[in-house]
Amino acid sequence: MSPYNLSIARQFQAGVPHQETPMSVEHAAVQRADFDQVMVPNYAPAGFIPVRGAGSRVWDQAGRELVDFSGGIAVNVLGHCHPALVGALTEQANNLWHVSNVFTNEPTLRLAKKLVDATFAERVFFCNSGAEANEAAFKLARRVAHDQYGPEKYEIIAALNSFHGRTLFTVSVGGQPKYSDGFGPKITGISHVPYNDLDALKAAVTDKTCAVVLEPIQGEGGVLPGQLEYLQGARKLCDEHNALLVFDEVQSGMGRSGHLFAYMHYGVTPDILSSAKSIGGGFPLAAMLTTEKLAKHFAVGVHGTTYGGNPLACAVGEAVIDVVNTPEVLAGVQRKHQQFKTRLESIGQQYGVFSEVRGLGLLIGCVLSDAWKGKAKDIFNAAEAQDLMILQAGPDVIRFAPSLVIEDADIEEGLNRFERAIAKLTS
Repeated sequence: MSPYNLSIARQFQAGVPHQETPMSVEHAAVQRADFDQVMVPNYAPAGFIPVRGAGSRVWDQAGRELVDFSGGIAVNVLGHCHPALVGALTEQANNLWHVSNVFTNEPTLRLAKKLVDATFAERVFFCNSGAEANEAAFKLARRVAHDQYGPEKYEIIAALNSFHGRTLFTVSVGGQPKYSDGFGPKITGISHVPYNDLDALKAAVTDKTCAVVLEPIQGEGGVLPGQLEYLQGARKLCDEHNALLVFDEVQSGMGRSGHLFAYMHYGVTPDILSSAKSIGGGFPLAAMLTTEKLAKHFAVGVHGTTYGGNPLACAVGEAVIDVVNTPEVLAGVQRKHQQFKTRLESIGQQYGVFSEVRGLGLLIGCVLSDAWKGKAKDIFNAAEAQDLMILQAGPDVIRFAPSLVIEDADIEEGLNRFERAIAKLTS
């Protein structure tokens, strides 16, 4: 043990809280090639390793500066190392890290109260990821139906091309077979219909339906916003058939649409809502929101997670909602959406690369034109060569999910780099 860490240990044993900023520690050097030697190959990360971030800029091991339009896949809602989040995490790290669900803690209760005050919800369940939040939502929907109507009411209807996570239950509900094939028998009682097709949904819902599960904006499925009539129709169908409407707002929530949650944009209130990604601003945190009446079906021991409601995560989450849920930030998201959309449409028209620019707030998808179909990865690589981080949503859609508080200068610079990338591909 180093002398510094030994000193900390002695303070700890003596009951003295440690408040110092730790001295920097020398780490063994690692390179991108090490990933292929020690990691399970279920990811194919970029060829560089980010090591530092500030706002909407990122620096790699070589000191190269990149503009970040990816936002950690719609996670870094306030950019990198936002002082409010750093302060909340540092303060909590000096007080209490973890106590498990045998106890509650102050950050958990403060964040839960703020979510309840700001949304339709009356009860909150905290967990660590979007998949866990959706798993809880789907289990609750089936449990409610079982308790109220019996074991025959268990069917879930979801949308084709949807994405709800990587657990066995959530990939089964997700409407993309590439994520669920090859893992043995799938969970039964789940069917899929085309997104934004109300007639297909009407034909699918029966009295055996316990839940309709939808993303208000399909994220991984191509950044496709729901149509108002479709979401209103889903609400009506659920009411008519004693089914629950579940909104997956893992990607669209916490300000990304220009409202705290996208359901507020549409004026369609779900029975259960899942939130993750942006809610923790980069720290692992997720939540399932619901009503008191429905929450009662999750009695003690029915569902749980060891890390859910972790004090560190919830302290950061509280700082996130305090910053995001303000008129200035939410109005800024809508203004910045137009700034992105206008420039991207201009680029698309000039180079013939996009057939449509769509999305809400700062979740934006550029649909590739026929001549560019299947070339999203090429554009991704060209953008990286211009020191810009972007995303794909499948082979035919370029996705942007930057920080909600990204500076106008960073938007302009990033879009300039993006245009240079497109120009090089077309030259």
